[in-house]
Amino acid sequence: MAKTKPGKKDLDSYTIKGTNKVVRAGDCVLMRPSDSDKPPYVARVEKIEADHRNNVKVRVRWYYRPEESIGGRRQFHGAKELFLSDHYDVQSAHTIEGKCIVHTFKNYTKLENVGAEDYFCRFEYKASTGGFTPDRVAVYCKCEMPYNPDDLMVQCEGCKDWFHPSCMGMTIEEAKKLEHFLCSDCSSDDDAKRSLNTFPVSPSVEAKVEPKRRKR
Repeated sequence: MAKTKPGKKDLDSYTIKGTNKVVRAGDCVLMRPSDSDKPPYVARVEKIEADHRNNVKVRVRWYYRPEESIGGRRQFHGAKELFLSDHYDVQSAHTIEGKCIVHTFKNYTKLENVGAEDYFCRFEYKASTGGFTPDRVAVYCKCEMPYNPDDLMVQCEGCKDWFHPSCMGMTIEEAKKLEHFLCSDCSSDDDAKRSLNTFPVSPSVEAKVEPKRRKR
């Protein structure tokens, strides 16, 4: 464990100015950007310390938004998606505007309501090279794109793959009314008379990790 420099002391917590919200190491926070037109930066607090003048600094690990990465935002990136980077920094604690929650991808897809402070992360990002971990993810639909949790998808009862309504020639409204669905490949050889009372409209976590799932 790194020692605190002389004249500095470690703090267990910091109360955000003008609020009663307490920040501790391990918490995710929103930090004020230098450009007021930009959304707040998101970071994970690694350490909190104060100098001899009681100026509080936080050591943070930055999250990057897709548009801040070398490859930019892609179709499958969610609106609330972040990448945990290997970019560490030290910032003044007074730039912290609020707290947020960065969920795992699995937990985010289970949220009934996504709030303004909810984000998710499924990739770690190497800022110097633009590389991602993991570098391969499951793909779905005939367009073979990774799952975007913001997009409605319907599951084929036959092959169990998931499809975008637009790729199947349907509107979102039509897809929501479906009680069962077969993709074009499965509907041609369907000889079973099946009906379901309920119909899932978002990929389950289990569906995304099936060993037979195609990789790219």
